[in-house]
Amino acid sequence: MERIASAVRAGALRAVDVVAEALERIERADPVLCAFTEVWSEEALRRARAVDARLAAGARLPLAGVPIAVKGRHGLRAAGPLLAAGGVAVGATSVPGPGTPWQTWGLGAHGRTVNPWRADRTPGGSSAGAAVAVAAGLVPLATGGDGAGSVRIPAAWCGVVGLKATGGRLPSSDRTGLAAPGVLARTAADAALWWRTVARPPAPSGAPASFPLPALWSPDLGFAAPDPEPVALARAAVGRLVDAGVVRLVRPPEPVRLLDPAPAWLALRTPGADLADAHRVRAENDRRLTRLFGGADLLLTPTAPTAPHGHEGPGDVYSTALTWAFNVSGHPALSLPAGFGTDGCPAGLQWVAPHGREALLLAAAREAERRGAAPRHRVS
Repeated sequence: MERIASAVRAGALRAVDVVAEALERIERADPVLCAFTEVWSEEALRRARAVDARLAAGARLPLAGVPIAVKGRHGLRAAGPLLAAGGVAVGATSVPGPGTPWQTWGLGAHGRTVNPWRADRTPGGSSAGAAVAVAAGLVPLATGGDGAGSVRIPAAWCGVVGLKATGGRLPSSDRTGLAAPGVLARTAADAALWWRTVARPPAPSGAPASFPLPALWSPDLGFAAPDPEPVALARAAVGRLVDAGVVRLVRPPEPVRLLDPAPAWLALRTPGADLADAHRVRAENDRRLTRLFGGADLLLTPTAPTAPHGHEGPGDVYSTALTWAFNVSGHPALSLPAGFGTDGCPAGLQWVAPHGREALLLAAAREAERRGAAPRHRVS
């Protein structure tokens, strides 16, 4: 993404040509992938020409000419900082439509959204089309929203990077406070560029991270029952991070054992529900996480407890089992590719950091990519 913006700023490429190529890719691929509900071809080309004109007038645009996709038909409302930075919105990505459970699939203009690695598998939800559009190379970046894992799960199952911001750090229309804006990108560097663009107040540079970072590993957070293969893939990814000197595993002051957040999450989502137990679970998990992060910078888990399921539904295991605890607690979290399962689909490693430490998450993920400890998946 930075290469695109740099080339457009330098005049080696025109924003209008970059966007036209992205629109051509979408036209070719989307009838199969169904990643978009709407494609704004004429408006995108008009915006791209405006970016070229702004550059000619001397504007400095960090995202000059970068084609971006926004989550859902109303996603453009939150994309203001990206557009101001020179990004060009090309369309709205699919989310679950009427009658499509959000755990199962998205619904694009051409039909059901499919996983780009296996069309008979779901890409995850609810930022389904966003993950597919990035994984398939239709756009380098797509916005998302994460209320229970809706950025991280599709990122894991499509083999891209997905970041959920700290709860309350960015504007959100979610009355419960569970949902936070996020991004899906092909690399941690691209996700970091998004973060620098949208963070309000601007993300501080801070002191450089000192590697290896102390990290905790948990296969199940003390309450989940993940399948063996996602756990094995995530644990192997942790081993690569240790070998590359990105993290060092430390012994926690107490076992990593959170209370199951499911009842709390569901109560917070239910109008009129008795929230006493939800507040108790949140307070206790906050206490345990504060103690855990007192001796470590990162908590590492599998992103999803299962491989991508078929379009008929998720079965008995919630795909959110390992993600929604951090919507209840508000901690920032990121999913990074962790390899492939025997079904040929990607899996993810979830990284969780203390509140407000998005920059640390992104620096660690970038270092993992730089040292070759995190695969960069490409759909053929």
